[in-house]
Amino acid sequence: MSTTTEWPEGPELPTEADGGGAGARDGRGGARDGHGVSAGVRAAGFAEPGTETSGGWGARLIRGGATTEIPVHLLSRDGPAPVSVRLRPAVVGRRRSGGEQPHVPRRLPPRPLSRPAPVVDPDLVERPGRTLPGAVGVLGGLAGAVGGAASLWWGGVLPHITALPVPAGAQLGPVQWAAVAGSGALALFGLGGLARGRTGKAWVLTLFGRYRGTVRRTGLMWVNPLFLRRRTDVRLRHWRSEAMPAVDANGVALRVVILVVWRIKDTARAALAVEDHQEYLRRCVEAAMARVLSQLPADAFHQDAPTLRDAEAVGDALTKQLAADAAPVGIEVFSAQPTRIEYAPEVAAAMQRRRIAALDAQHRDSVLTSVVDSVEDTMTRLTTRGLVELDDYERKALVKDLTVAFYTGRGGDAS
Repeated sequence: MSTTTEWPEGPELPTEADGGGAGARDGRGGARDGHGVSAGVRAAGFAEPGTETSGGWGARLIRGGATTEIPVHLLSRDGPAPVSVRLRPAVVGRRRSGGEQPHVPRRLPPRPLSRPAPVVDPDLVERPGRTLPGAVGVLGGLAGAVGGAASLWWGGVLPHITALPVPAGAQLGPVQWAAVAGSGALALFGLGGLARGRTGKAWVLTLFGRYRGTVRRTGLMWVNPLFLRRRTDVRLRHWRSEAMPAVDANGVALRVVILVVWRIKDTARAALAVEDHQEYLRRCVEAAMARVLSQLPADAFHQDAPTLRDAEAVGDALTKQLAADAAPVGIEVFSAQPTRIEYAPEVAAAMQRRRIAALDAQHRDSVLTSVVDSVEDTMTRLTTRGLVELDDYERKALVKDLTVAFYTGRGGDAS
């Protein structure tokens, strides 16, 4: 408990005669008592009786006032170096003495680092696949067919089926069988490799599970028939979600519908990096929607603050988040816009009543502001033009009457 020091009136400092036998003199002629305290300090009321020190000035503290503690060494420079004393803040001391706990500001927890992006095989990048014009495949198939027929005629098989003449020495031996096999393989490779490319479609080619390239050409072309082809749509597409559940920054349940415009940019990653790129995009939309919508309230009823009603800002944030999530799998997102944000059925009625109350309060505030401005303008004109001279009582009465009249008129117009 702190004490208040009473200052004596008219302290008389001791002289050399007074301090002759009381204590040793300091370097400047001042006398000290047996406790090591200057006589002048004791006479002025700064020293407490019964203080025990040793070897000059100690660490004895004097409580000056009711707020903080003052070390004695701050009052004089006599003696050795002062002892550092840690002082408590005065405001905290008063609060503790009154039973009130000091207010410690809360610090927000450190924000975690951003989530790592999905890692995809760096070698899995779209590159053009090798193809040949379709005419090459057609010629190869025709050549194989003609060669196979000639080999059968040479072996003497074809004349028995048709009315063709039998060649001399016709015999189906190993050479004839090899010619037939080669011609058939040529025909199969030539005709089996023919493919038709379409606008907005692409072929992802793989051979024994290894990516061999992407074909974006259109028209008739020839592709190695040993390649496994996977057709991929590279056109610009849009996807409109169903009403998905979400919550805003205040934890209010919402139902949100989002329209996403996207297309496949890297066919290799879209076809091979994920099992189903469309399902992956849907899940990314749900996750990005939950992160973005939980940062703002759906409505700010009594304050001017950003809300989820700003579709442009919410759409930009959602597009940026979704594009970052879908880029590693070769999907390019152009826009992700919320087409509908409404309250969940279980809270829709309560939030509608709250919104109506907020609009009514806002309207009343605007009307009252307009009335006060009109009254102020009227009083200023009457006073500055000298039309009336009013004392304080008459001025207050006139302000009251004008306020009632203007507010009644504005209220009737608004209703």
